[in-house]
Amino acid sequence: MNKVVLIGCGNVGMSYAYCLINGESKVDELVLIDVNKDKAEGEALDLLHASSCSKRKIKIKAGNYTDCDDADIICISAGRNQEVGETRLDLIEKNLAVFKSIISEINQTNFSGIYLIATNPLDIMTYVTLRLSNAPENKVIGSGTTLDTARLRYMLSEQLGINPKNIHAYVIGEHGDSEIIPWSNAIIGLNPIDNYINKSTKNKILKDVRNSAYEIIKKKGNTAYGIGMCLKNITDAIFDDSNLIFTIASYINKYKCCIGYPCVINRTGIKTAIDLSLTDSEKEDFSNSVKTIKEILNKIKI
Repeated sequence: MNKVVLIGCGNVGMSYAYCLINGESKVDELVLIDVNKDKAEGEALDLLHASSCSKRKIKIKAGNYTDCDDADIICISAGRNQEVGETRLDLIEKNLAVFKSIISEINQTNFSGIYLIATNPLDIMTYVTLRLSNAPENKVIGSGTTLDTARLRYMLSEQLGINPKNIHAYVIGEHGDSEIIPWSNAIIGLNPIDNYINKSTKNKILKDVRNSAYEIIKKKGNTAYGIGMCLKNITDAIFDDSNLIFTIASYINKYKCCIGYPCVINRTGIKTAIDLSLTDSEKEDFSNSVKTIKEILNKIKI
């Protein structure tokens, strides 16, 4: 019985929930928790109606924190949204208090499963969850740069006319303005990326990836579908015990923070991080991303 508890029924949370019931996920039970109980109940009822058309039956309900006792995954998407002109890091003070309240409630239950974090600023909130919950490091997963990586592969696919599944390129670092693309590790099929695009194109793609969220928020007010699908894919990787690689936000001991980094995901959570071979320039850029995150961590009280 694979059970997911979703805390936060906003745009991101409900996009994730819809992806779970609309795909071939192995989730058997989905519980929705929100500070607005009526909204959680309404969303649960709406999903139940939709599930009658889905490929497999899923038990769905609005619940409370006692439902965390036997949950396999708790996905937290609660918190304030990023607004026009606001960076992800601007959200810290707003969402720190929210997480302190949520994790305090969970700590009173018997939950021993995996945390999946989707609230921005992502790397910071993943670290906050790790410290407040005292959960093992392998059981605290932030969505990290999985969405940024998806955006990168989409853009390369459009540029090159090649299926994204044959594009092996990743975004790593902060889920934010300091994230980087380690082009030295990017390949198309079996060929290095340099066989296909030049430096100018690389720079444009990096800029477009970094600015994607700002552009979407400017036009529609939020981002939801992309991250919803990424969260669903991570959930599937856990329940399928698949040993797939995602650039999640995980605690990397070498850097003493949570940051987007390629990791192998399976039923235990994070199986291992993948060692990266970066150029000197990429190392410098990644170090700057680590510094950005750690400067913020040093300023907040957890």
